[in-house]
Amino acid sequence: MAILDVLDLLLVIVGGVSIAYQGFCILVSLFAKPVTFPAAPMDKRYAVLISARNEEQVVGNLIRDIQSQSYPSKLIDIWLVADNCDDGTAQLARDLGCHVVERFNQQQVGKGYALTYLLNAMIDSKASDQYDAFFVFDADNRLDKHYFEEMNKAYQSGFRILTSYRNSVNLSENWVSSGSALWFIRESRFVSASRMWLGNSCHVGGTGFMFSQEVMRRNQGWKFHLLTEDLEFTMDSVLHGDRIGYVGSAILYDEQPVTFAQSWRQRLRWSKGFLQVFRYYGPALVRRAIQERDFSSIDLTLFICPFTVLAIIRVLLGTIFAACGFISWSSQGAALFNWMLGVVSSMVFMMVLAGLTMVVERKQIGASNRELFAYALSFPIYILSYVPISFQAVFAKAQWKPIEHQGSSGAEDPRIREQDREERAMAS
Repeated sequence: MAILDVLDLLLVIVGGVSIAYQGFCILVSLFAKPVTFPAAPMDKRYAVLISARNEEQVVGNLIRDIQSQSYPSKLIDIWLVADNCDDGTAQLARDLGCHVVERFNQQQVGKGYALTYLLNAMIDSKASDQYDAFFVFDADNRLDKHYFEEMNKAYQSGFRILTSYRNSVNLSENWVSSGSALWFIRESRFVSASRMWLGNSCHVGGTGFMFSQEVMRRNQGWKFHLLTEDLEFTMDSVLHGDRIGYVGSAILYDEQPVTFAQSWRQRLRWSKGFLQVFRYYGPALVRRAIQERDFSSIDLTLFICPFTVLAIIRVLLGTIFAACGFISWSSQGAALFNWMLGVVSSMVFMMVLAGLTMVVERKQIGASNRELFAYALSFPIYILSYVPISFQAVFAKAQWKPIEHQGSSGAEDPRIREQDREERAMAS
């Protein structure tokens, strides 16, 4: 029937364009000269915003990383919101010299609400007025020693919103953590870097980003509370005409889930959040892409397009029409066979992409060659699991739930230890 033909054509166009664009981004990032920023005076004042819920085991590492930056520590203030904590997170942060705001609200749960509460407290006390820009980190993050220095260069080059290179402290722990880590490294190396070269806007990925005082005032603090508040912030910023920049030389280390159940729960929330963002911002992005001829809007529309939802609708309609005798079962079998071929081809592509990511970013990945080979083979399985996750997200009521962080792996990460040794050697 005609509606099935339209859906088939739409799936082919959207899927084909997305894959072709991703391939083009890979080529650009491999052969184009990376965008760099000139040296800049280190004279801007920054506030660091950390939302922490029972993060006593890990947040101290991040705080010490921030306090030992190459950027002048007197120009960086750390503000932590202890969100529904029942451990020693708040006191630990105070003992380390941070400004701490405690929040207790079991109805409005999630990082977005915590950031709103923190910034509102800063605005009400006039403390926010003294800062040029605001950084957002998760409590389990670790930072390269020159992180703020590199981000400052891009900020003083004119960007009002910036994101950074997202690495992992526990990529080599198992196939689950490696899958998540490779996904973010791939985004940094092949997506964000190419968007910068093409002049498009990047997207903010949850942690390791910065926004200016002007952007904060426009948003009257933080107004984003969907399940993926970072993506909501991205779309709202692009619709306001902002270009989000990327600083590949500012390296952040994140801790990834190590069990499949944790990963499933986290990605279910992300998938549900993507659907929310597309619902609220998709039409406006399409209008802006047409009216303003804004390629960033086209790029980000493809990024949040609910491809899996379209596929589910196509399968359900095809099954209903075949059961009613409007179309033949053989035609649906042929369509299903073609989709399976597409899935297999996608898995091969993902395996190659994982291998390419490892080769290109070998110096940034802390794992042995044997582990890298195994994780390249397992990466397609990790990606394939997004299919049932995305299907569940259509019907499930996903909620924000904290993920327990270990902390020890980040503190012992060999790349961070090597960085510390190099800094001590230079100082001596």
